[in-house]
Amino acid sequence: MIHVIAQIELVPGSRKTFLAEFNQVVPKVRAEAGCIEYAAAVDSASDLERQHRDPNRVMIIEKWETLRQLQDHLTASHMLEYRERVGPMIRNAQLNILDPA
Repeated sequence: MIHVIAQIELVPGSRKTFLAEFNQVVPKVRAEAGCIEYAAAVDSASDLERQHRDPNRVMIIEKWETLRQLQDHLTASHMLEYRERVGPMIRNAQLNILDPA
């Protein structure tokens, strides 16, 4: 299994629109071969001292059965179209591909 955490830094004020676009593609991604989990998460309101909150950040949390299936996902036509739509909203993206420890 492969874990993926994508940290997306958005143009200020675009998070609502980004999440709407993301949620439209979720059913197509979850239907892909090998997809175990695919969801977005935003910073929770808490009083924890060490929490770093950013209203312009979205975390995408994914799990895939294999690296090959993740690679296929990245080149799927619906993902290419999705990235074209959300591209102008993204300032920076960091992708972490992880193996279970």
